[in-house]
Amino acid sequence: MDRNHTMMQFFEWHVESDGKHWNRLKELAPKLKERGIDSVWIPPVTKGTSVNDTGYAVYDLYDLGEFDQKGTVRTKYGTKQELLEAISVCRDHGIAIYLDLVMNHKAGADEKEVFQVIEVDPNDRLKEISKPFDIEGWTKFTFPGRGDKYSSFKWSFEHFNGTDYDAKANRSGIFRITGENKVWNHNVDDAFGNYDYLMFANIDYNHQAVRNEMISWGRWLANELKCSGYRLDAIKHIDRNFVKEFVEQMKQEHGESFYVVGEFWNSDPGACQEFLEEVNHGLDLFDVCLHYKLFEASRAKGEFDLTKIFENSLVATHPLNAVTFVDNHDSQPNEALESWVEDWFKQIAYSLVLLRKDGYPCVFYGDYFKIGGDETIEGKKEAIDPLLYARYHKAYGEQKDYFDDPHVVGWVRMGVSEFAGSGCAVVISNKAEAFKRMFVGERRAGEIWVDLTNTRKDHIAIEQDGNANFPVNGESVSVWGLPEVPVK
Repeated sequence: MDRNHTMMQFFEWHVESDGKHWNRLKELAPKLKERGIDSVWIPPVTKGTSVNDTGYAVYDLYDLGEFDQKGTVRTKYGTKQELLEAISVCRDHGIAIYLDLVMNHKAGADEKEVFQVIEVDPNDRLKEISKPFDIEGWTKFTFPGRGDKYSSFKWSFEHFNGTDYDAKANRSGIFRITGENKVWNHNVDDAFGNYDYLMFANIDYNHQAVRNEMISWGRWLANELKCSGYRLDAIKHIDRNFVKEFVEQMKQEHGESFYVVGEFWNSDPGACQEFLEEVNHGLDLFDVCLHYKLFEASRAKGEFDLTKIFENSLVATHPLNAVTFVDNHDSQPNEALESWVEDWFKQIAYSLVLLRKDGYPCVFYGDYFKIGGDETIEGKKEAIDPLLYARYHKAYGEQKDYFDDPHVVGWVRMGVSEFAGSGCAVVISNKAEAFKRMFVGERRAGEIWVDLTNTRKDHIAIEQDGNANFPVNGESVSVWGLPEVPVK
């Protein structure tokens, strides 16, 4: 039986642009593994529009910090050599690396081109608000610093179906490129009428040469870096047929164990389920629905009904395809999708993703270490570490839920014989101090359990019938189990 697996998102939006992030990963790899983190999702490794770019304004897919382009050789995070070294150290410590792929758009073109467009309504991209007219757009990518190394493919306006800036008139808008087969892709999210277009020069997946090039790049990248999987960015804006084809091709090239998780940012559980059906369950999705439940619970405090915390979440409906998370770089303060889970609820939220039997949990770098920028938010390593310990050592076996009170819920993991001392009892309160009577097994009779979070100092004796009253402070979580050193 394997130990529980845990992912870490190893970046936040304001990681310093000092070129040392890959070195930080290399140095921290042994400590992460000790905590039970055995996979790491790293930020985009491809060259962006500047040395400060987080990687989501992607310029050259084949420049991993190797070529002098956009005023820099390294990316925000370091050089290609430093990246290779960090991945090698992670692999040596049994940590899988998942690369963040940005495949929806390109930015920072090398040259302008003149082509015909139709302007569309930003709030309804299916509504045309102009006749066809010519613009000057930044759509020609020649990669003078790299040349033809790794790929000779050069991008021009024919490979995109939309852009957002007319240099000729010096104005912004959403401009759909005209021409043969030039339409928004229909296999995308239907917000704003059609959500194919997100930003910059929008990649046209109706163009077969584009599809071929992106699949070729996906194969090359995993071979070049020896990674274990991909995180696909913004897939609700990408042709679902292409997403399905891309995932299938990656697994064909790198094996069925090659892991893929998609960011499908939609709080409608039905939309997430429909997407999974369309791509034949070939990848996992981040559980955005659960994230918003955690956010709502943190805001509502004692008014929230904890028995409904998993209602309509992806982990409840598709447990084998759900990556559970509390927050990420998009939900952190001052970002586009800000929905930051409040401090008092953070440890509770992490217990709900780390100590349950279902879901593949992802710990956010910003929660664990810190969030930088103008408004620093200190990390919660001391609150999360006990939960990581409990996940790695205790949270195994059958799960018995006690979701029978809107303000005090709990569950028990019964433990397994393969891992000595495993098994735990978790109890949460979003109001006052309370307790939950739960059954942990008659074989536990006489054992003395402690709160692994160290919030409470009680020693709980398991009764002869295998039950015990497990206490919790108000607005808190306690995780009860056998201590590392038995209590006498």
